[in-house]
Amino acid sequence: MSSPFDEQKYKGLLEGLEISEVMFSELKITNYELRLDAEYYRKEFLAHDLITKNLIVENLKNVTLKIDVGFVGTMVNHYTKQGVPLLQTKNINEFFVNDGDTIQITEDFHHQLKKSQINKEDILIARSGSFGKAAIYLETKTVNSSDIIIIKANKAIINPYYLVSFLNTKLGVDQMLRFASGGLQGHVNLTILERLQVPILEDSFQLKIEKILQIAYNAKIQAQTLYHQAEELLLKTIGLKDFKPSQEGTNIKSFKDSFISTGRLDAEYYQPKYDDYLQLIKNYSDGYELLQTICHLEDDNYTPADNQEYKYIELSDVGKSGNLTGCTIAQGRELPTRARRRVNKNDVIISSIEGSLESCALIAKDYDNALCSTGFYVINSSKINSETLLVLFKSELMQNILKQNCSGTILTAINKTEFQNIPIPLIDYTIQQQIAGLIEESFALRRESERLLEEATGMVEREIEKSY
Repeated sequence: MSSPFDEQKYKGLLEGLEISEVMFSELKITNYELRLDAEYYRKEFLAHDLITKNLIVENLKNVTLKIDVGFVGTMVNHYTKQGVPLLQTKNINEFFVNDGDTIQITEDFHHQLKKSQINKEDILIARSGSFGKAAIYLETKTVNSSDIIIIKANKAIINPYYLVSFLNTKLGVDQMLRFASGGLQGHVNLTILERLQVPILEDSFQLKIEKILQIAYNAKIQAQTLYHQAEELLLKTIGLKDFKPSQEGTNIKSFKDSFISTGRLDAEYYQPKYDDYLQLIKNYSDGYELLQTICHLEDDNYTPADNQEYKYIELSDVGKSGNLTGCTIAQGRELPTRARRRVNKNDVIISSIEGSLESCALIAKDYDNALCSTGFYVINSSKINSETLLVLFKSELMQNILKQNCSGTILTAINKTEFQNIPIPLIDYTIQQQIAGLIEESFALRRESERLLEEATGMVEREIEKSY
């Protein structure tokens, strides 16, 4: 004979556990596809359902004219040096698109992929890989997309600037994460995404959000312009502005001038263009010195304390203009074993890994005493200011010299000896000061842009919170 159900004992067993109770009958009612994975029913996700009950809410499908995914397939045969930019999932950041590192495709192929075309004020979400980020495209030129969800807001119902802001709030992000499926390499199901709940707030409030985002975007563009001005000044100073290295694919070197002096036999190392870049530095009017004499290399290992909290910087946290876009905050015991470099304000970190050599960043005061991956070299100098070092190492000149000196098989990288023997041009102090001024202003504008975006997100979240 079975014993009677003891509800109090049952609740006691559940106390302290992360658990949600959902009736099977509710599964049939609330799901277009049957989801039995526990992640879908996390308490915080279910709590969001209660929040939206007191708001005027519409499904994403009802406030948009289009929800579609860009081309998914092979495009290699259509790549070109000069063509239409192709945005990929890596270009999707919170709020705005990072279009500094894009592939180009032919005009003909661009016109064939009509449903993949992105226009001004379209909202973009990465379909796979990095979930939870939504960006609004604000360029005037039409570009194309690969594996990106394209959302076109119905402006008669909702402001696209408000919509992208909502999607970047915790309520919006959690809904996107909830709808992700597919295990380790997840993806967003478009049919489910259409059901994402969007609160419809007052038009006047939505317009306020639009104005904030436009100011933030203009600050971001100004920041990029100032960085490019610093870059142009440096290129002009070292004679790289109109410099054209050799395009020859072959080079003849004697055994004495090759392996005996360098220890290298790989053909890539001896490409004529590298000789041209090195000669440019050696002929520089103000002279040069090796990195080991002009810079201090911070390469001592630091062991984080298990119970202390740290900011940890890795390759994915480095922005295209030498800024840091974020970091991981965790206790020492939770950090990976490569988190062994300590950085200080005004240090410059430079990736040692071929394929990500352009990942160089200036450590701002917010990241003073943070940790970074051992995949970075950490340098500073008393002869060249940090802003000039940053622009120099991100320049075409130093990127090619870094690449030439990479070696290895499985993981190709530049070793410490090769790195320290890189020649560094001695930039005039007055030019350094001008570069520093431009970079400082650029970083200040970028921080202001980020502050405004946080303000927009906070405003939307507080307005939603008023309803419950």
